[in-house]
Amino acid sequence: MSGIKILAILLIVAGSLGLIYGGFTYTQDTQTAKVGPLELTVKDTKTVNIPIWAGVGALVIGGLLLAIRK
Repeated sequence: MSGIKILAILLIVAGSLGLIYGGFTYTQDTQTAKVGPLELTVKDTKTVNIPIWAGVGALVIGGLLLAIRK
C-alpha cells in the first residue's frame, strides 16, 4: 500500500468522523496552587468544533486521491 493511499484513507476516515461527531472536547489543567501539603488544581473543559466544510473537504480530497492513484 502506497503512502498516497494511506493518506487518502486517513482523510476519508477523519472527514467522516468530523461530520458524524462535529467536534471534540478535552480537559486542561489551568491553575495549580500548592499550599503546604494541599495541592489545588482547576480542570477546564474545552470544546473544539469541526466545521462542516472541513469534513466535506477531507472526504472529497481523500476520494480524489484514491481515484487518481489507482
